[in-house]
Amino acid sequence: MQKPKTKIMISACLTGQKVRYNGSDLMLNAPAFTQILEHSEVIPYCPEVAGGLPTPRIPAEIFQGRGEDVLAGRARVLGADGSDVTEYFIRGAQQALAICLARGIRVALLTESSPSCGSSRVYNGRFEGVKIPGSGVTASLLRKNGVYVFSQHQLEEVFHEIRGYNTSDSKMKQNI
Repeated sequence: MQKPKTKIMISACLTGQKVRYNGSDLMLNAPAFTQILEHSEVIPYCPEVAGGLPTPRIPAEIFQGRGEDVLAGRARVLGADGSDVTEYFIRGAQQALAICLARGIRVALLTESSPSCGSSRVYNGRFEGVKIPGSGVTASLLRKNGVYVFSQHQLEEVFHEIRGYNTSDSKMKQNI
C-alpha cells in the first residue's frame, strides 16, 4: 500500500494565483517544486486575501517589529499609505492555522519577505526595500503551533522533508 501524500500549505502566489499586493504571482518553475507538487497534497492559501484584503492592494510592512510582535500586540502592519491593516494579517494567519489544524497540515511553503509569509526575512517597516531578519505574521503563528515553515528558497529541503516525513531521522525538528 502506498504511503499517503503529505499535506502542505503553499502560498497561493507560488502556485500561480495572482494574489500578491500588485496583482501578480511568483509562480515557481523549478524541478524541485514540480517534485513537491507531485509528492504532496497541496493546499494553496493567501493569508492576506483570506484575511479580507483585496487584490491588488496597498503594499504593507510590519512596523517596529516582526510577525511575533504583531501577534503579541507590540507591532502593527501598516500600508504604504499609513493605513493600519494589522487585523487583516492576524485574521489571515488565524485562518491559516485553523486550516492546518483541521487538515493535519504540518508543512508550509511560504513566500519569503512577505509581512504574512516571510519565514526568515521581512521588510523593515519603512518601505525602503530593506530586509531584516524575522518572520511574517502567518509564518510566526504557524511555527508557534508546530507547523514547519520553509520559503521558496528551500525547495530541496521541503522535498526531502515531505518524502521522509514519517522517518525518525527527519530534520523537520530543526526548523522551529
